[in-house]
Amino acid sequence: MAEEPNHNEAGEVAPSTVDKQAPSVAEENAPSTNSPEATDIPTANAPDPKAANPEDNPNAAKPAAASPKREKPAAAGEEKPAAAKAKKEKAPSVEDKPFVEFIEQDYLPALQKAIAQQGVQDLKVAFAKQKVPIKGFESAEESWQVIGSLQNGLYNFNLYFPEEDIQGKKGFSCNEGKKPSTLESFLIDERKITLDLLVYGLVQRLNGQKWLGRN
Repeated sequence: MAEEPNHNEAGEVAPSTVDKQAPSVAEENAPSTNSPEATDIPTANAPDPKAANPEDNPNAAKPAAASPKREKPAAAGEEKPAAAKAKKEKAPSVEDKPFVEFIEQDYLPALQKAIAQQGVQDLKVAFAKQKVPIKGFESAEESWQVIGSLQNGLYNFNLYFPEEDIQGKKGFSCNEGKKPSTLESFLIDERKITLDLLVYGLVQRLNGQKWLGRN
């Protein structure tokens, strides 16, 4: 039986295992020319973690958490917003005082001064809670009243506050030497009553009676 020739003796080089496997490995992992396919061959062209979308690439770097914003320290002499706002709040007006306190401390002195400027020097004024001195109202409940007289008691007037509120209903009556016979409304068309308006309204009403010194 003839022996098989030795490749080395015949001057031929036997094919290596790598050469035999390379074509098949390359063929199995080579991408198709028709459509793109993923392969098992590692590549150096991996997506940049910084540029890749975290939702699509698990290797993507997560954005760093934003550091908390620090408030700028107030400069010397600079007020904080809360302090500035509190400073701008208006002080309570005299009309916001309790009713009796407002009449006694603010209204009566202002009324006396205003009537004195009209030439009347003998004004007498009081503040009391009593029944309305008008026929038909004797049995009514007591009401706070500004009670005034001038010309040695010849002229008398009453300003009524039945609701104990300067913004509420108000009434007026006057007489010359006898009890008043009518009760009329006072400053009913004004939306907001102030100290100045309350003084002005009564001075004008007395002036309409020609009771003041300049008439």
